[in-house]
Amino acid sequence: MQKLGKQTLKLEHPVTILETASIVGPKEANGPLAKYFDQCLEDEFWGESTWEKAESKIIKETVNIVIGKSKLPQDKLEYCFAGDLLNQCISSSFGLRELNIPFYGIFGACSTFVEGMGLGAVFIESGAAENLLCCTSSHFCSAEKQFRFPLELGNQRPPSSQWTVTGSGSAILSKSGTGPYITHITTGKIVDMGIKDANNMGAAMAPAALDTLISHFKDTGRKPSYYDAIITGDLGYVGKEILIEMAETKGYQIKSNYNDCGVMIFDKATQDTHSGGSGCACIGTVFSGYWYQQLKERKYKKILLMATGALTNSTTAQQGESIPGIAHAVSIEV
Repeated sequence: MQKLGKQTLKLEHPVTILETASIVGPKEANGPLAKYFDQCLEDEFWGESTWEKAESKIIKETVNIVIGKSKLPQDKLEYCFAGDLLNQCISSSFGLRELNIPFYGIFGACSTFVEGMGLGAVFIESGAAENLLCCTSSHFCSAEKQFRFPLELGNQRPPSSQWTVTGSGSAILSKSGTGPYITHITTGKIVDMGIKDANNMGAAMAPAALDTLISHFKDTGRKPSYYDAIITGDLGYVGKEILIEMAETKGYQIKSNYNDCGVMIFDKATQDTHSGGSGCACIGTVFSGYWYQQLKERKYKKILLMATGALTNSTTAQQGESIPGIAHAVSIEV
């Protein structure tokens, strides 16, 4: 690996994204990307007694699907990097406890999917593994219960709020294969601009996305036009517009080739999701479903995939703390 600047790694031997899989909930199944997901659920419980158990089942079955699609024997997967939004990452650890693969539970809030891809790519490039698994999950009902208010209260959601995606995305990374390839990894820094509104995560995370975006361009010497698409994870409509405006003030024009998974996954006009989607599964499902297919079909050949996360919990919110943000990026090319 070659270190570029302070935050970016260039992989001497680009790592193949061998296969992906995704499962989504009923609201996501009614959105514009439904045909790209491997499975769409009819209800949020999926036969389980609690939302938390349902989320664990979702990540478990998504992993089973991606292993089946890859045609790799399970014993050829040497590590698993997984995480979610619930306390102590219980969705991942309970859902994957029977997987029998060396396991790293990771947490980057909604940036976890790309964090796992970056760490996994470093493992493969270093020779520590030849094949490994990266996966994340989230669930609207379990996330609302933990971070905001019980659904039974029927609280009014402001226009800036986002809808946590119910689902799971999974990717298998490999030393061998014909791409798409992870070529660069830009690790983000914690950025806190003092935003305290838990119903405006887009505003809290956009500064971190800007910081990572600028660092990536400076470290690599690339410009926004190098990429066919720049994709963030879950800034939503509010955060997306903030990032576009902030990038422009720094001399970077990204509006023409930039989109956000939280904007893409729901139909704003018909689904009442306000500022769009969020959650670990937001970028996980949209990349594993839509974007991976676009890359495989060579409709896009170079994308910058950047996942954003709000590093907060219910305790810090109750104590009046601000919301720190983080953003991790990987360059994916064919």
